[in-house]
Amino acid sequence: MLNWAGQFNICCFLDNHAYRLPHQSHDCLLAAGALEYLEAHAGNAFTALRHFSNERKDWLFGHFSFDLKNETEQLSSAHPDHIGFPDLFFFVPEVVIELKKNIINIGSRGNDHDRILEQILQYPARVSSAQKIQPVRERFSRQEYINTVEQLRRHILYGDCYEINFCQEFYAENTTIDPLRIYDQLSNASPMPFGAFYKLRDKYLLCASPERYLKKEGRVLISQPIKGTEQRIPDDPALDDLYKEKLFHSGKDRAENIMVVDLVRNDLSKICEEGSINVDELYGIYSFPQVHQMISSVSGRLPPQTHWVDAIKATFPMGSMTGAPKKRVLELIEQYEKTKRGLFSGALGYITPDEDFDFNVVIRSILYNDTNHYLSYQAGSAITFYSDAMMEYEECVLKASAIRRVLGEA
Repeated sequence: MLNWAGQFNICCFLDNHAYRLPHQSHDCLLAAGALEYLEAHAGNAFTALRHFSNERKDWLFGHFSFDLKNETEQLSSAHPDHIGFPDLFFFVPEVVIELKKNIINIGSRGNDHDRILEQILQYPARVSSAQKIQPVRERFSRQEYINTVEQLRRHILYGDCYEINFCQEFYAENTTIDPLRIYDQLSNASPMPFGAFYKLRDKYLLCASPERYLKKEGRVLISQPIKGTEQRIPDDPALDDLYKEKLFHSGKDRAENIMVVDLVRNDLSKICEEGSINVDELYGIYSFPQVHQMISSVSGRLPPQTHWVDAIKATFPMGSMTGAPKKRVLELIEQYEKTKRGLFSGALGYITPDEDFDFNVVIRSILYNDTNHYLSYQAGSAITFYSDAMMEYEECVLKASAIRRVLGEA
Protein backbone atom coordinates (compact mmCIF):
# COMPACT_ATOMS: atom_id res chain seq x y z
CA MET A 1 0.00 0.00 0.00
CA LEU A 2 2.79 2.42 0.86
CA ASN A 3 4.65 1.54 -2.35
CA TRP A 4 1.47 2.37 -4.27
CA ALA A 5 1.09 5.68 -2.43
CA GLY A 6 4.68 6.67 -3.24
CA GLN A 7 3.70 7.44 -6.84
CA PHE A 8 1.70 10.48 -5.67
CA ASN A 9 3.36 13.87 -5.20
CA ILE A 10 1.60 14.24 -1.86
CA CYS A 11 0.81 11.45 0.58
CA CYS A 12 0.61 10.87 4.33
CA PHE A 13 0.92 7.42 5.92
CA LEU A 14 0.26 7.08 9.67
CA ASP A 15 1.03 3.80 11.47
CA ASN A 16 0.71 2.95 15.17
CA HIS A 17 2.65 -0.33 14.73
CA ALA A 18 0.06 -2.28 16.74
CA TYR A 19 0.64 -0.37 19.99
CA ARG A 20 -2.34 -0.32 22.33
CA LEU A 21 -1.78 2.90 24.24
CA PRO A 22 -4.55 4.94 25.88
CA HIS A 23 -6.79 6.74 23.37
CA GLN A 24 -5.29 4.94 20.39
CA SER A 25 -7.44 5.45 17.31
CA HIS A 26 -6.55 4.21 13.81
CA ASP A 27 -4.12 1.32 13.40
CA CYS A 28 -2.98 2.48 10.00
CA LEU A 29 -4.23 5.39 7.90
CA LEU A 30 -3.18 6.54 4.43
CA ALA A 31 -4.06 9.69 2.48
CA ALA A 32 -2.86 9.70 -1.14
CA GLY A 33 -3.04 12.47 -3.70
CA ALA A 34 -4.43 15.98 -3.22
CA LEU A 35 -7.74 17.18 -4.62
CA GLU A 36 -7.23 20.56 -2.93
CA TYR A 37 -4.65 21.97 -0.57
CA LEU A 38 -3.76 24.94 1.62
CA GLU A 39 -0.16 26.12 1.99
CA ALA A 40 0.44 29.01 4.38
CA HIS A 41 3.20 30.74 6.30
CA ALA A 42 3.12 32.15 9.83
CA GLY A 43 1.11 35.35 10.03
CA ASN A 44 -2.48 34.43 9.15
CA ALA A 45 -2.06 30.68 8.74
CA PHE A 46 -4.62 29.65 11.35
CA THR A 47 -7.25 32.02 9.94
CA ALA A 48 -6.64 30.61 6.47
CA LEU A 49 -6.95 27.06 7.82
CA ARG A 50 -10.24 27.86 9.52
CA HIS A 51 -11.69 29.12 6.22
CA PHE A 52 -10.26 26.15 4.30
CA SER A 53 -11.80 23.70 6.77
CA ASN A 54 -15.17 25.43 6.89
CA GLU A 55 -15.52 25.22 3.11
CA ARG A 56 -14.59 21.52 2.93
CA LYS A 57 -16.33 19.12 5.31
CA ASP A 58 -13.97 16.34 4.37
CA TRP A 59 -10.86 14.53 5.55
CA LEU A 60 -7.83 16.80 5.91
CA PHE A 61 -4.25 15.63 6.37
CA GLY A 62 -1.19 17.77 6.95
CA HIS A 63 1.17 19.47 9.34
CA PHE A 64 1.95 22.40 11.61
CA SER A 65 5.61 23.45 11.60
CA PHE A 66 7.34 24.70 14.72
CA ASP A 67 7.73 28.21 13.30
CA LEU A 68 4.01 28.85 13.61
CA LYS A 69 5.21 30.02 17.04
CA ASN A 70 5.89 33.29 15.23
CA GLU A 71 2.13 33.64 14.77
CA THR A 72 0.88 32.26 18.09
CA GLU A 73 3.43 34.18 20.21
CA GLN A 74 4.23 37.15 17.92
CA LEU A 75 7.88 36.19 17.47
CA SER A 76 10.31 36.04 14.56
CA SER A 77 12.96 33.65 13.24
CA ALA A 78 16.18 34.36 11.39
CA HIS A 79 17.89 30.95 11.29
CA PRO A 80 18.28 29.01 8.02
CA ASP A 81 15.94 26.16 7.10
CA HIS A 82 17.54 23.74 4.64
CA ILE A 83 14.55 21.38 4.34
CA GLY A 84 11.86 23.92 3.47
CA PHE A 85 8.53 22.50 4.60
CA PRO A 86 5.93 25.31 4.65
CA ASP A 87 4.80 26.50 8.07
CA LEU A 88 1.36 24.96 7.48
CA PHE A 89 0.10 22.55 4.86
CA PHE A 90 -3.19 20.63 4.65
CA PHE A 91 -4.77 18.72 1.80
CA VAL A 92 -8.02 16.99 0.90
CA PRO A 93 -6.88 13.55 -0.27
CA GLU A 94 -7.97 11.78 -3.43
CA VAL A 95 -8.00 8.49 -1.53
CA VAL A 96 -8.21 7.65 2.18
CA ILE A 97 -7.46 4.09 3.28
CA GLU A 98 -7.85 2.71 6.78
CA LEU A 99 -6.38 -0.63 7.77
CA LYS A 100 -7.63 -2.58 10.77
CA LYS A 101 -6.74 -6.10 11.81
CA ASN A 102 -9.08 -7.81 9.33
CA ILE A 103 -10.64 -4.86 7.51
CA ILE A 104 -9.63 -2.38 4.83
CA ASN A 105 -11.78 0.72 4.35
CA ILE A 106 -11.26 2.75 1.18
CA GLY A 107 -12.64 6.24 0.73
CA SER A 108 -12.75 7.80 -2.74
CA ARG A 109 -14.94 10.35 -4.49
CA GLY A 110 -14.74 8.37 -7.73
CA ASN A 111 -16.68 5.29 -6.57
CA ASP A 112 -13.66 3.27 -7.73
CA HIS A 113 -12.84 1.42 -4.52
CA ASP A 114 -12.48 -2.00 -6.14
CA ARG A 115 -10.12 -0.60 -8.76
CA ILE A 116 -7.97 1.05 -6.08
CA LEU A 117 -7.74 -2.17 -4.07
CA GLU A 118 -6.81 -4.11 -7.20
CA GLN A 119 -4.11 -1.56 -8.05
CA ILE A 120 -2.62 -1.87 -4.58
CA LEU A 121 -2.65 -5.66 -4.60
CA GLN A 122 -1.02 -5.79 -8.03
CA TYR A 123 1.40 -2.92 -7.51
CA PRO A 124 4.91 -4.13 -8.37
CA ALA A 125 7.50 -4.67 -5.70
CA ARG A 126 9.56 -1.54 -5.30
CA VAL A 127 13.13 -1.60 -6.53
CA SER A 128 15.26 0.47 -4.17
CA SER A 129 17.09 3.33 -5.81
CA ALA A 130 20.77 3.99 -5.23
CA GLN A 131 21.75 5.80 -2.07
CA LYS A 132 24.71 8.01 -1.27
CA ILE A 133 24.74 8.98 2.40
CA GLN A 134 27.48 11.39 3.38
CA PRO A 135 28.90 11.45 6.93
CA VAL A 136 26.54 13.18 9.34
CA ARG A 137 27.82 16.38 10.93
CA GLU A 138 26.78 18.22 14.10
CA ARG A 139 25.72 21.86 14.39
CA PHE A 140 27.15 21.83 17.92
CA SER A 141 30.36 20.15 18.94
CA ARG A 142 30.08 18.26 22.20
CA GLN A 143 31.83 21.11 24.02
CA GLU A 144 29.70 23.80 22.36
CA TYR A 145 26.59 21.90 23.42
CA ILE A 146 27.82 21.61 27.01
CA ASN A 147 28.71 25.32 27.11
CA THR A 148 25.26 26.25 25.80
CA VAL A 149 23.51 24.11 28.41
CA GLU A 150 25.52 25.92 31.10
CA GLN A 151 24.37 29.27 29.68
CA LEU A 152 20.77 28.07 29.76
CA ARG A 153 21.18 26.97 33.36
CA ARG A 154 22.27 30.54 34.17
CA HIS A 155 19.09 31.86 32.54
CA ILE A 156 17.13 29.55 34.84
CA LEU A 157 19.14 30.71 37.86
CA TYR A 158 18.39 34.35 36.97
CA GLY A 159 14.67 33.57 36.77
CA ASP A 160 14.21 33.84 32.99
CA CYS A 161 12.56 30.42 32.82
CA TYR A 162 12.04 27.16 34.70
CA GLU A 163 12.65 24.63 31.96
CA ILE A 164 13.69 24.83 28.31
CA ASN A 165 13.71 22.25 25.55
CA PHE A 166 17.04 22.69 23.76
CA CYS A 167 17.68 20.87 20.48
CA GLN A 168 20.64 20.30 18.23
CA GLU A 169 20.70 19.40 14.53
CA PHE A 170 22.62 16.58 12.87
CA TYR A 171 22.83 16.92 9.09
CA ALA A 172 24.34 15.58 5.88
CA GLU A 173 24.76 17.50 2.64
CA ASN A 174 25.04 16.10 -0.90
CA THR A 175 23.17 13.03 0.29
CA THR A 176 20.82 10.86 -1.73
CA ILE A 177 18.45 8.42 -0.03
CA ASP A 178 15.53 6.23 -1.00
CA PRO A 179 12.92 7.65 1.43
CA LEU A 180 10.64 4.60 1.38
CA ARG A 181 13.57 2.27 2.03
CA ILE A 182 14.85 4.41 4.90
CA TYR A 183 11.36 4.68 6.40
CA ASP A 184 10.98 0.90 6.24
CA GLN A 185 14.32 0.43 7.99
CA LEU A 186 13.48 3.06 10.62
CA SER A 187 10.12 1.42 11.31
CA ASN A 188 11.78 -1.97 11.73
CA ALA A 189 14.49 -0.56 14.00
CA SER A 190 12.16 1.63 16.03
CA PRO A 191 8.42 0.93 15.58
CA MET A 192 6.49 3.68 17.36
CA PRO A 193 2.82 4.47 18.01
CA PHE A 194 2.96 7.69 15.98
CA GLY A 195 5.09 6.58 13.07
CA ALA A 196 4.62 8.36 9.73
CA PHE A 197 5.80 8.59 6.14
CA TYR A 198 4.95 12.02 4.75
CA LYS A 199 5.75 13.20 1.24
CA LEU A 200 5.17 16.77 0.13
CA ARG A 201 6.54 16.95 -3.41
CA ASP A 202 10.34 16.91 -2.94
CA LYS A 203 10.27 17.02 0.86
CA TYR A 204 9.98 13.99 3.13
CA LEU A 205 9.33 13.26 6.78
CA LEU A 206 10.30 9.78 8.01
CA CYS A 207 8.94 9.70 11.52
CA ALA A 208 9.29 7.30 14.48
CA SER A 209 7.55 9.38 17.13
CA PRO A 210 6.31 7.99 20.45
CA GLU A 211 4.40 11.14 21.40
CA ARG A 212 0.90 12.50 20.90
CA TYR A 213 0.51 16.28 20.79
CA LEU A 214 -3.26 16.65 20.85
CA LYS A 215 -6.35 14.61 20.08
CA LYS A 216 -9.98 15.74 19.85
CA GLU A 217 -12.79 13.28 20.53
CA GLY A 218 -16.08 15.14 20.32
CA ARG A 219 -15.58 18.04 22.73
CA VAL A 220 -12.76 16.37 24.68
CA LEU A 221 -9.12 17.35 24.12
CA ILE A 222 -6.37 14.92 25.15
CA SER A 223 -2.67 15.74 25.36
CA GLN A 224 0.03 13.22 26.35
CA PRO A 225 3.36 15.00 26.86
CA ILE A 226 6.60 13.04 27.27
CA LYS A 227 9.28 14.18 29.66
CA GLY A 228 11.68 11.64 31.15
CA THR A 229 13.91 9.20 29.26
CA GLU A 230 15.92 6.16 30.29
CA GLN A 231 17.78 3.63 28.18
CA ARG A 232 16.53 0.09 27.63
CA ILE A 233 18.49 -3.13 28.08
CA PRO A 234 16.12 -5.59 26.37
CA ASP A 235 18.70 -8.41 26.42
CA ASP A 236 18.75 -8.29 30.23
CA PRO A 237 15.14 -8.18 31.49
CA ALA A 238 16.15 -7.76 35.14
CA LEU A 239 18.44 -4.81 34.39
CA ASP A 240 15.84 -3.38 32.00
CA ASP A 241 13.27 -3.41 34.82
CA LEU A 242 15.77 -1.65 37.09
CA TYR A 243 16.16 1.17 34.55
CA LYS A 244 12.38 1.37 34.30
CA GLU A 245 12.09 1.71 38.10
CA LYS A 246 14.93 4.23 38.10
CA LEU A 247 13.00 6.42 35.66
CA PHE A 248 9.77 6.17 37.66
CA HIS A 249 11.49 7.30 40.88
CA SER A 250 13.81 9.90 39.29
CA GLY A 251 13.28 13.25 41.01
CA LYS A 252 14.75 15.14 38.05
CA ASP A 253 12.49 13.44 35.50
CA ARG A 254 9.43 13.87 37.69
CA ALA A 255 10.22 17.58 38.05
CA GLU A 256 10.52 17.94 34.27
CA ASN A 257 7.33 15.99 33.73
CA ILE A 258 5.25 17.93 36.25
CA MET A 259 6.43 21.22 34.75
CA VAL A 260 5.28 20.23 31.28
CA VAL A 261 2.00 18.90 32.70
CA ASP A 262 1.40 22.30 34.32
CA LEU A 263 2.20 24.00 31.02
CA VAL A 264 -0.26 21.76 29.15
CA ARG A 265 -2.93 22.43 31.80
CA ASN A 266 -2.34 26.15 31.35
CA ASP A 267 -2.57 25.87 27.55
CA LEU A 268 -5.79 23.85 27.73
CA SER A 269 -7.26 26.37 30.18
CA LYS A 270 -7.10 28.98 27.41
CA ILE A 271 -9.65 27.09 25.35
CA CYS A 272 -11.45 24.55 27.60
CA GLU A 273 -14.38 24.95 29.97
CA GLU A 274 -13.47 26.09 33.45
CA GLY A 275 -13.13 23.16 35.85
CA SER A 276 -12.96 20.55 33.07
CA ILE A 277 -9.18 20.02 32.96
CA ASN A 278 -7.93 16.78 34.51
CA VAL A 279 -4.60 15.00 34.82
CA ASP A 280 -5.76 11.51 33.87
CA GLU A 281 -2.34 9.89 34.31
CA LEU A 282 0.84 11.21 35.94
CA TYR A 283 4.32 9.67 35.59
CA GLY A 284 3.17 6.77 33.42
CA ILE A 285 6.13 4.65 32.30
CA TYR A 286 5.94 3.20 28.77
CA SER A 287 8.57 1.09 27.06
CA PHE A 288 9.69 1.46 23.44
CA PRO A 289 12.47 -0.33 21.53
CA GLN A 290 15.34 1.99 22.53
CA VAL A 291 14.04 3.83 25.61
CA HIS A 292 11.62 3.92 28.52
CA GLN A 293 9.59 7.14 28.57
CA MET A 294 7.63 8.98 31.25
CA ILE A 295 4.26 10.01 29.81
CA SER A 296 1.41 11.91 31.44
CA SER A 297 -2.12 12.47 30.10
CA VAL A 298 -4.09 15.70 30.44
CA SER A 299 -7.64 16.30 29.19
CA GLY A 300 -10.19 19.09 29.03
CA ARG A 301 -13.62 19.79 27.54
CA LEU A 302 -14.20 22.39 24.83
CA PRO A 303 -17.15 24.77 25.08
CA PRO A 304 -19.93 24.07 22.59
CA GLN A 305 -19.37 25.38 19.06
CA THR A 306 -15.62 25.87 19.56
CA HIS A 307 -13.80 25.58 16.25
CA TRP A 308 -11.19 22.83 16.14
CA VAL A 309 -8.56 25.23 14.75
CA ASP A 310 -8.83 27.36 17.90
CA ALA A 311 -7.81 24.35 20.01
CA ILE A 312 -4.57 24.02 18.04
CA LYS A 313 -3.82 27.73 18.05
CA ALA A 314 -4.28 27.97 21.84
CA THR A 315 -1.87 25.12 22.59
CA PHE A 316 0.78 25.30 19.85
CA PRO A 317 3.73 24.78 19.98
CA MET A 318 3.37 21.88 22.39
CA GLY A 319 4.81 22.32 25.88
CA SER A 320 7.05 19.26 25.73
CA MET A 321 9.07 20.87 22.91
CA THR A 322 9.22 24.37 24.39
CA GLY A 323 9.35 24.75 28.18
CA ALA A 324 8.04 27.28 30.66
CA PRO A 325 7.14 30.08 30.49
CA LYS A 326 6.46 29.40 26.84
CA LYS A 327 7.09 32.76 25.17
CA ARG A 328 10.38 33.39 26.97
CA VAL A 329 11.78 29.94 26.22
CA LEU A 330 10.81 30.34 22.57
CA GLU A 331 12.92 33.49 22.53
CA LEU A 332 15.82 31.60 24.11
CA ILE A 333 15.43 28.74 21.63
CA GLU A 334 15.82 31.26 18.82
CA GLN A 335 18.82 32.79 20.56
CA TYR A 336 20.78 29.58 21.23
CA GLU A 337 19.84 27.09 18.52
CA LYS A 338 21.52 27.43 15.13
CA THR A 339 18.89 26.33 12.59
CA LYS A 340 15.13 26.52 12.31
CA ARG A 341 13.39 23.45 13.61
CA GLY A 342 10.93 23.53 10.73
CA LEU A 343 8.70 20.47 10.81
CA PHE A 344 10.74 19.01 13.69
CA SER A 345 8.92 19.85 16.96
CA GLY A 346 5.81 20.47 14.88
CA ALA A 347 2.85 18.14 14.41
CA LEU A 348 1.52 15.80 11.71
CA GLY A 349 -1.93 14.29 11.61
CA TYR A 350 -5.48 14.43 10.32
CA ILE A 351 -8.94 15.92 10.81
CA THR A 352 -12.04 13.80 10.17
CA PRO A 353 -15.17 15.06 8.40
CA ASP A 354 -16.72 15.34 11.90
CA GLU A 355 -13.85 17.66 12.94
CA ASP A 356 -12.21 15.26 15.34
CA PHE A 357 -8.43 15.17 14.98
CA ASP A 358 -5.24 13.50 16.14
CA PHE A 359 -1.72 14.94 15.85
CA ASN A 360 1.66 13.59 16.86
CA VAL A 361 4.79 15.43 17.96
CA VAL A 362 7.39 15.28 15.20
CA ILE A 363 10.43 13.88 17.01
CA ARG A 364 12.80 10.92 16.39
CA SER A 365 12.48 11.78 12.70
CA ILE A 366 14.52 12.14 9.52
CA LEU A 367 13.78 15.13 7.30
CA TYR A 368 14.97 15.09 3.70
CA ASN A 369 14.89 17.48 0.73
CA ASP A 370 15.31 15.53 -2.51
CA THR A 371 16.09 18.66 -4.55
CA ASN A 372 19.04 20.02 -2.59
CA HIS A 373 19.97 16.55 -1.19
CA TYR A 374 19.98 17.76 2.39
CA LEU A 375 19.21 15.33 5.21
CA SER A 376 18.55 16.42 8.78
CA TYR A 377 17.52 15.03 12.12
CA GLN A 378 17.34 16.77 15.47
CA ALA A 379 17.35 15.69 19.08
CA GLY A 380 16.79 17.60 22.29
CA SER A 381 16.14 17.37 25.98
CA ALA A 382 14.59 19.38 28.78
CA ILE A 383 17.10 21.61 30.55
CA THR A 384 16.45 22.50 34.17
CA PHE A 385 18.75 24.07 36.75
CA TYR A 386 19.68 20.58 37.95
CA SER A 387 20.61 19.30 34.49
CA ASP A 388 24.02 17.74 33.95
CA ALA A 389 25.19 19.00 30.54
CA MET A 390 27.09 15.84 29.63
CA MET A 391 24.13 13.62 30.54
CA GLU A 392 21.81 15.83 28.46
CA TYR A 393 24.16 15.41 25.51
CA GLU A 394 24.16 11.65 25.96
CA GLU A 395 20.35 11.68 26.15
CA CYS A 396 20.23 13.35 22.73
CA VAL A 397 22.55 10.69 21.33
CA LEU A 398 20.39 7.94 22.85
CA LYS A 399 17.21 9.38 21.34
CA ALA A 400 18.84 9.44 17.91
CA SER A 401 20.36 5.96 18.15
CA ALA A 402 17.82 4.26 15.86
CA ILE A 403 18.30 6.95 13.22
CA ARG A 404 22.07 6.62 13.46
CA ARG A 405 21.85 2.87 12.86
CA VAL A 406 19.53 3.27 9.88
CA LEU A 407 21.92 5.77 8.31
CA GLY A 408 24.87 3.48 8.91
CA GLU A 409 26.59 5.64 11.51
CA ALA A 410 28.84 4.13 14.15
